[in-house]
Amino acid sequence: MIASDLQSGVERLGEMIAEARVIVPFTGAGISTECGIPDFRSPGGIWTRNRPIPFDEFVASQEARDESWRRRFAMEEVFAAAKPGRGHRALASLYRAGKVSAVITQNIDNLHQASGFAGEHVIELHGNTTYARCIGCGQAYPLDWVRHRFDGDGLAPNCSACDEPVKTATISFGQMMPDDEMQRATALSQACDLFIAIGSSLVVWPAAGFPMMAKNAGARLVIINREPTEQDDIADLVIHDDIGEALGPFVAN
Repeated sequence: MIASDLQSGVERLGEMIAEARVIVPFTGAGISTECGIPDFRSPGGIWTRNRPIPFDEFVASQEARDESWRRRFAMEEVFAAAKPGRGHRALASLYRAGKVSAVITQNIDNLHQASGFAGEHVIELHGNTTYARCIGCGQAYPLDWVRHRFDGDGLAPNCSACDEPVKTATISFGQMMPDDEMQRATALSQACDLFIAIGSSLVVWPAAGFPMMAKNAGARLVIINREPTEQDDIADLVIHDDIGEALGPFVAN
């Protein structure tokens, strides 16, 4: 059912939240746009101006690694300045109230952790851009470590332990999805009775399969997104409106 207006949608969402025992939020880029973080896929977004660098190209080419880190550091002020928005804070309120045990996210911005979720309760399907990791041994590095070396000679550094390339701890095109996170997301989706997809176009697979998985397991499905999605027709409630406006009433409830 597509809500006829924001107020009726919010009221129905409130009823569904009150009736639910186990809620699983699933978030995409749309929840973070009011925080100043652009949706890379939207018209005019970064990926319409700069071709994404696939994982195999990153591994094979020093030039590609240099360009990848140049782009990341060009975005540093945006990520550093971002604070949790109303959507993040609303989910954190439900988390503190015991309605939500974990959040599944396609985002890489660390804003769910900043809003109050414990790190182990944020299932990051596409990784996290606020630190780096060696693609060989898995050693984690702070971004300052990378920046110091990159600024020194203009080259993306390799791991000090195994000499393999270091990249942001994100999942690039062509890179394997993280197995543990996928398993945890699957288990949560199949066990909840209310699944809320927020700010996702639901076109990036396999992540886009979780709302359908939850629905097939018997959960109610809510989709909150400005634009229509291909899964609107199977949802129990669809709110096509601003995410902050839709979730703002649930902050601190």
